[in-house]
Amino acid sequence: MPLLDVPALMGPAVVARPAEFLVVVAEGSDIDEYRRLRRAAFVDEQGIFEGTDRDDLDDDPRTVVLVARAGSTVVGGVRISPVGVRDIGWWTGSRLVVAPSARSVAGIGSALVAAACALAEQLGVVRFDATVQSRSSILFRRLGWQTTGTLVIGGVDHLAMRWPVDRHQRLVDATKAHLEAVLEPHSAWTDSPIASLGGPGWVGDDGAPVSGTDVIAACDAILPSMVERDPEWAGWCGVLVNVNDLSAMGASPVGLLDAVGGRDTAFVRRVMSGLRRGAEAWGVPLIGGHTQIGVPASLSVTALGRTTAPVPGGGGRYGDALSLTIDTSGSWRDGHHGSQWNSTEGRRSAELQDLAGTVARARPAAAKDVSMAGIVGTAGMLAEASGYGAVLDVDRIPVPGAASSDGTGRVSMGDWLGCFPGFGMLTADRPGDSRMDSPYAETAEVGSLTLERGVALRWPDGEVTTAVRGGVTGLGPA
Repeated sequence: MPLLDVPALMGPAVVARPAEFLVVVAEGSDIDEYRRLRRAAFVDEQGIFEGTDRDDLDDDPRTVVLVARAGSTVVGGVRISPVGVRDIGWWTGSRLVVAPSARSVAGIGSALVAAACALAEQLGVVRFDATVQSRSSILFRRLGWQTTGTLVIGGVDHLAMRWPVDRHQRLVDATKAHLEAVLEPHSAWTDSPIASLGGPGWVGDDGAPVSGTDVIAACDAILPSMVERDPEWAGWCGVLVNVNDLSAMGASPVGLLDAVGGRDTAFVRRVMSGLRRGAEAWGVPLIGGHTQIGVPASLSVTALGRTTAPVPGGGGRYGDALSLTIDTSGSWRDGHHGSQWNSTEGRRSAELQDLAGTVARARPAAAKDVSMAGIVGTAGMLAEASGYGAVLDVDRIPVPGAASSDGTGRVSMGDWLGCFPGFGMLTADRPGDSRMDSPYAETAEVGSLTLERGVALRWPDGEVTTAVRGGVTGLGPA
């Protein structure tokens, strides 16, 4: 059979036609060509600027330029850059341009804007704004941008627009939003004669008071994929997350129990090695558990603690200040960049135990340890359990590297607000009354409890953006 007959028998060719242009991060001469296109469009053609459209952002080393190339020719471009000396996750896109010779090629402007949005989120941007000529705004609206204001630049009408970054909504949806459907707090347990789900005042808390005793119980399972990939770290974290749960309630840990499984003895010993290191570091005995060989990787740890006056997660009141106490030392855990910060393995035992005692010493009105839902999601859980919402002042949040000489920091705000930070406690008290303190952590008032449900982010210019809509868990007030 002749080769040319095959496509006729098999249908359309499976190889798509190559794109007429490609969007890339610009370097060297591509940046020069992009700036030439800008000057031709905004100075010579439209007269918005006189002489030049260059500004300080062109000289900022953090600014990233994206260009559309047709072959070796630059046919369009756009730039994105942080707002302010310190990058707090607020970026802006600007100077979108398409060469006159390429304006008949469909999709160049849209592709540049879409690529800028994707790159901004990849860089950990939490708020992404742009100033857009009114005549071009339909392109942005089609891509999901929202109008936030109007202004005139160089005699030309513009719109202030914003790309809705929903990374923290997606995170809480993935980690916490299922709890209401699974636990059925408003139906299945309503008529229960026992203090189920922690009992009134403690529903959804980090640990559970055992009725009639001074015992607090907590239990956490580590993701099987994490146990499989990083068994020693999984064992360490099995201790860490449970001690944090007890600490958030002001309880002193007294013992741990584990349930661990794995494909063979050698693998399970690696998990146990991490568990033993963690137990010794926090000074908590591993008092028993269950082990199984020849099964998929798994790890669950239960912790027992004691306190006569547990601190509730839902004890906040309207107007209370939210304080964040967080250890910003350390670095991203290898293999978990952007999701798990490792400050604890670099701490001595006495330092870890001092951090674990912060809530017990301070006795705040409410406390939650920062979990896999991140700072934003945890603030939402504390607020929801208290019957309120929360607003966080982004520029007040302590971030690793924020005091570095170039002001850029080592961690993007988007990642930091959504990661598991090792040790982090969110607490609520009357403004100015926080007593949280440790020489091994930073404490700052970072927001407040509000009447509007969900979590909002407040920016230095007074703008407020939505991070989480409504409740995080659906469990409601504790």
